[in-house]
This record gives sequence, structure tokens and C-alpha cells, in this order.
Amino acid sequence: QVRLVESGGGSAQPGGSLRLSCTSSGSNFRLVAMSWYRQAPGKQRELVATISSSGSTNYVDSVKGRFTISRDNVWTRVYLQMDNLKPEDTAVYYCNHGSWRGREYWGQGTQVTVSS
Repeated sequence: QVRLVESGGGSAQPGGSLRLSCTSSGSNFRLVAMSWYRQAPGKQRELVATISSSGSTNYVDSVKGRFTISRDNVWTRVYLQMDNLKPEDTAVYYCNHGSWRGREYWGQGTQVTVSS
């Protein structure tokens, strides 16, 4: 059973930074793509960033140049470094584990609030 544990959410002022971390267990982590999603109140969950098993990355346009996704295959963690935060980044952020034995997995979510 895959388990994802997220940490690092919290509050920041506009222009500030936060770093999210997601620790995975129960799969061959290095073989799967990992992603971060977010969901703001009243909005659909959206894909923020993905990192493939080979390390290639993709970002939604709204965070390009501000957010960086990375992974550590030794510690089976994926990170989301969020810089130059904006109020519109406020959301619950979810770690997503790519398909493993037929299904995807989600973390519990961590709140990120950006306000002055």
C-alpha cells in the first residue's frame, strides 16, 4: 500500500516562499511520476507541477518561473519550492503518486495561505 505524507504548508506574505515536502512509501518510487495538485475554495483541483521518473518537469503556466518541483529517489521524497508567492496561490496542495499497480495515490493535503 502506497502512503504519502505531506508537510511544509502554512502561511506566507505575498512575495514570500514556502517549501512543500511529500514522503512516499510502499512503491518503487524511482519508477513513477510524482505531481503536486492544488484546490482553492470553490474551484476544481488543478495540476501544478509534475516530475517524471527521469526527472523532467512540467508546470502550469501560472507558476512557471516561481515554483520548482524536485525529487529525491534515495529518501523517496518530492518537493515543491514555491517562491514569489501570490494570494492566488492560496489553496490546499496535494501530493500525487503516479500509477502504481493500477491506481494513483494522494496525500492528505496541506494548506497554503498567502496574504498580507
